[in-house]
Amino acid sequence: MTRTAMSLVWLVPLLPLLGFVLNGTLALVRPTAKTAVSVIGVGAVVAAFGVAVAVVRALAVGHAAEPVVFTYWSWMPVGSLQVNAALQVDPLSAVMLLVVTGVGSLIHLFSVGYMREDDGYARYFAYLNLFVFFMLTLVLGASFPVMFVGWEGVGLCSYLLIGFWFTEQINADAGKKAFIVNRVGDFGFLVAMFLIFQHAGSLNFTDVFAKARSLFPLGSAAVTAITLFLFLGCTGKSAQIPLYTWLPDAMQGPTPVSALIHAATMVTAGVYLVARCNLLFALAPVSSAVVAGVGALTALFAATIALKQWDIKRVLAYSTISQLGYMFLGVGTGGGATVAGIFHLATHAFFKALLFLGSGSVIYAIHHAYHATHSHEDAQDMRNMGGLKAHLPWTWVLMWIATLAIAGVPPLSGFFSKDEILSAAFARGGVERIWYLFWGMGLAAASLTAFYMTRLMLYTFHGPNRTGERERPLLREAPWVMTGPLVALGVLSAVGGVLNLPALLGGSSRLERWLAPVTEAGAALLPAHAVASGTEWTLIGIAVAVALAGIAGALRMLRPADLLPAQRAPAETGFARVLWKKWYGDEIYDALIVRPIMWLSREVLWKIVDVRLVDGAGVNGAAAVSRALGWVGSRLQTGELGFYVVLFVAGVLFVLHVAVR
Repeated sequence: MTRTAMSLVWLVPLLPLLGFVLNGTLALVRPTAKTAVSVIGVGAVVAAFGVAVAVVRALAVGHAAEPVVFTYWSWMPVGSLQVNAALQVDPLSAVMLLVVTGVGSLIHLFSVGYMREDDGYARYFAYLNLFVFFMLTLVLGASFPVMFVGWEGVGLCSYLLIGFWFTEQINADAGKKAFIVNRVGDFGFLVAMFLIFQHAGSLNFTDVFAKARSLFPLGSAAVTAITLFLFLGCTGKSAQIPLYTWLPDAMQGPTPVSALIHAATMVTAGVYLVARCNLLFALAPVSSAVVAGVGALTALFAATIALKQWDIKRVLAYSTISQLGYMFLGVGTGGGATVAGIFHLATHAFFKALLFLGSGSVIYAIHHAYHATHSHEDAQDMRNMGGLKAHLPWTWVLMWIATLAIAGVPPLSGFFSKDEILSAAFARGGVERIWYLFWGMGLAAASLTAFYMTRLMLYTFHGPNRTGERERPLLREAPWVMTGPLVALGVLSAVGGVLNLPALLGGSSRLERWLAPVTEAGAALLPAHAVASGTEWTLIGIAVAVALAGIAGALRMLRPADLLPAQRAPAETGFARVLWKKWYGDEIYDALIVRPIMWLSREVLWKIVDVRLVDGAGVNGAAAVSRALGWVGSRLQTGELGFYVVLFVAGVLFVLHVAVR
């Protein structure tokens, strides 16, 4: 019975795909049928969530120790390469299944209100459904190639959704930037797959992981290269240093897109990949240290940038980059920290989706109050907000819950997941001291997170209102089709910590036990690292103290009453300008990569190779030779018999001369 229920897993990705086909058809033939579009778009994902719940429940009842693989047809039977169109159900894919369809359903519902007046409503829901289909393919794929189909598919949908309002150049450019930067990372994923097949002779997860310990000695060059190339793919998809720059620009898309793609699903794909391949990373200590180190550095680096951003969505974008760094610190540390990384992935989906959708409610209210008298950027600038708690009380309360959760204040969800990551990093520092540095960087990022999130709340909801006398009476809470999902996410953000409440705090670590079949093989290869309960209580106290210090510092140092609207605000100076300019990251990339490539393309590839060699020596040169030969031939056709005889005799004499020699 349980396997019968699990066999319905094919319906989970199929339902959003059908939603894409139907809404895509409506977008072409009847784009104004918004009620039908809403029912199809939301209904497809809600139905997929219902089937996912049934599948996960069957997996839990069956207590399957091994992954359950459903094969549908042979996809690539090429010699020794045998890749099937197959889906895999195991504890890790089950967690992702519920996060993608559950949070995705709430975001789809929010979109009904947020995008209602948009002319591209049907096209929007078609893209959103297609994205969910590819994300589910990514997490359910039973092999690297099937996962890669979903991996590339979410990149395509990200391009379509980020550049959804493509008639504005800035939006189209943001979509292209996301697409191109992700392709750089995807190159690493492809190379890793080639290396895995070269050594293992298979690309199926079950086969590769079963052979891994016999194929790859601990710390071998092969497994190190494979895992580093895999992580290169992760840095692109999950916006880690050095491929992080696309995600802040992706805020040009509709706000629900930011919530779905850049909080709950696509950007966590890299974390999922490292967790899925935790055995390979455990066999490559150098790669694990790189993953954890890049994660810790990204968490701290992005947090510093968020301190001085004024666009409410850009603050949340850099916050997402920072929190993804925490997840990589967890999965890079390995062992129980891998579970902590997935735990933070789930709790982050709750509170970051709430923050993005809450910011969407704020933007929705201000944009409607402005009545198109201001630009869209004005509606997102926190300097044009203030005092909104009186007008948006539900959004204010719910966003404070999410803010305290991401800051790591107990007993909200973010406290438990973030504390587990930091504690695991500190514990491993007892064996490998570099992890003490990673722990310190994570702790500093936690304090900055509390500071910049409190800053966001103070400038948005507290102090005097800066929207203007005429607009202020028009500010009001969003309709319940938008506020309802916020309430659901608020509850999850508040109580989500029960998913993996540690034994130290009276819990049963249920997520750790649930994911044990996936993580135990990798954990067995790691050096034993743990801390005494007294030390763990001390670490908890330190984590809470730095979070509260960040909040208190923002409350003491920031003065919302002194903030001027964007049009009258003075320019940033000094180090504040460096942070506002994002450490000049985009400018550095432009100077070192973009402009040299543009120069090479224009001055060398075009003017020399294309114009002079291909067109000049090739096409035009061939034409010139043809004309010359034609001219010579025409000169020989004189019509005089004597001339022809002379040429004939000369030719015969030349042939005889050559023959005699």
